[in-house]
Amino acid sequence: MRLSETAHMFVDHRYPATTTELIAAYGDSEIQLQNGTETIGDILGRLGEETFDDPAAVRDALMGGVSHKAIGRRFYSDRDQYTPGEHGPDPVSF
Repeated sequence: MRLSETAHMFVDHRYPATTTELIAAYGDSEIQLQNGTETIGDILGRLGEETFDDPAAVRDALMGGVSHKAIGRRFYSDRDQYTPGEHGPDPVSF
């Protein structure tokens, strides 16, 4: 499943719920990411022990806890400015 589709998974769970409880219940579920897959257990396990009050809190934790597999090109940005003293490419006129 995709990360955006996980919101419905946690609706019927009893809250408050701990990370350990959620990993026991849903930890083996795989999430498809742009560059591979991760399990819910992998993602929540990286975040440490926490108590969640509702499904939205779990979804937010998953969104913030995915690894680099969830992004396209790592360390790439076409918006970074050059540091002082560094010159960018020469302007080209078309």
